[in-house]
Parts: sequence; structure tokens; C-alpha cells
Amino acid sequence: MTADVNADVNTGADAGTDVSAGTGTGGAPTQAKGTGSGSDSRYALPDVTRLDAELVTFSTWGVGTPERQRAAVEAIAATWQRLPWPTPDLLSYTVYTATDGETLAHFAQWTNEAARAAYVSAGQQVPHAKEIDAAVPGIERSGVTPYRRYRSAFTPEADGVGAPVPGCVIAVSIEFDGPDEERLRRWVDGWFHGDEAELDDAFNGLLAAHFHVSTDGTRVLNYAEWVSEQAHIDALAGVHDTHTESPEESAEDDQWRSQLTFPGLKATGFKRYHLSWSGTPQR
Repeated sequence: MTADVNADVNTGADAGTDVSAGTGTGGAPTQAKGTGSGSDSRYALPDVTRLDAELVTFSTWGVGTPERQRAAVEAIAATWQRLPWPTPDLLSYTVYTATDGETLAHFAQWTNEAARAAYVSAGQQVPHAKEIDAAVPGIERSGVTPYRRYRSAFTPEADGVGAPVPGCVIAVSIEFDGPDEERLRRWVDGWFHGDEAELDDAFNGLLAAHFHVSTDGTRVLNYAEWVSEQAHIDALAGVHDTHTESPEESAEDDQWRSQLTFPGLKATGFKRYHLSWSGTPQR
């Protein structure tokens, strides 16, 4: 199995139904220049909406324990700082630690699909993967999924000076029963009202939801930014109470039911992540 920049990771998700809002220990944002050819922006989340990133890849590693999570992040940071940045077409590479104590996630932004294919074909990922595997043997990897960002939406809380920095990223995975990119787009559109790009503030602590569709037409990834892990936990509890205890049906109930019973929808799930490390090419 060929290692990728995300190093052939295995995908997994906790059970969950909060697929619209993403219903991740982060530190204060800092930046530090590395000694390699890349910039080590250790607490800098990626700009998910950057227009020059036509392709993103998302993947996960199963490492088993919090101690191995930390060891893997340290190995990634050391390796990517020491070795040359593989290609300027890799615009950013970000690593996240899951709150389950077992998983790492990897989010990489690329200029385009052809550039990533050339990188993989040339084996540019191999030196990084070998060093990381030597430091942390036994990482479970099961594949890398390429996506294109389709739609993003923001809450009023995310706008303006003084807007909070996301403290937790919820990666929501939605799987369908076969390839159909138009179906994925219709499903995403079902969470929006027309062409609007603003979410309501019903979920306290939600900042943004970035919907991506996989290039093979089988998956949607919602990269949702929240102010904190606890905000997401509280929001899920509120959703459960609303949809199990309310005696009256609402338009929102109809929307949820329609989305979760959408034809061809096979599975949904999510994990919570905190930012651990990120790198970008030196400019």
C-alpha cells in the first residue's frame, strides 16, 4: 500500500447524527518558522475556503492510545520540519488529535488533482512515511479520500473583529451507497436555504460548516469549526432533547428527517478533533 502525504490512513467515525453542524487540545494561536523548507505554523488552522486549493485530502490514523497520539504528532512535526517540503502544490498540511485518545486526522490542501497525482506517482511521500513509521510502528492506515469543497456557511458569531478562534473541529463523514456527485450536492443543498452562506445561530458555539464532496462521488465531509469541544457536546444534547421530547413537528424537524432519510444515504458519523500541528511551504 503506497503511503500518501496523509500516509494511507484508516477512516473511522463515532456514531452520530449531527451532520449539518458537525453535531477536537488546542493552544493559543502561534507561529514558528521551521528549519526545513516548510513553515511550521503549529497552532494555525488552515484557511478552508482558500480559492487556490482545488483539492483537499482527508484521512485518519489509528494509533491506539493518547501516548501514541502524542508520539505520532511529534514524529510528524520533526520529520516535516527536517525534510524538504515535497512540492509547492501542497499548499498546507494539518494534523489533528481526536478526543477519543486513539486517532489522528490529516487534512491537506492541494492546487489540483493532477498535482497530487504527480506527487504520489513520484513517491515523494515515502521518505516522510518511513521516518514516521520508524518512530511510531504499527500505525493503522486504510486510505486517503480526495474531496473538493462545495459549500461553506458561517454563523454571525464567526464574523468581524474579535471573532473567536475555533477550538475544536468536528469531522462529519457521510457515506452513500454508490457514486453520484450530483446526489451529494443535492444532499448538501438540503441544509441550506437557497444560495445563502450564513447559518443561523441555533447551535451556540458553531462558527462554520465546510461541506466537501469526494471525487469518487460516494462521500461528503463536513469540516465544522466550533469554539470548543464542550460547545459541540452541549449542542448535541440539545438536539437530542428537541427531537425526542417536543410534541409538535416543525419545519426543522421535517428538514432533519428528510436529510437523514435521503435516498442512498448509507452511514453517518463524526469525531471531535483538536489542532496538533500544521505546515505550509515557505514563501
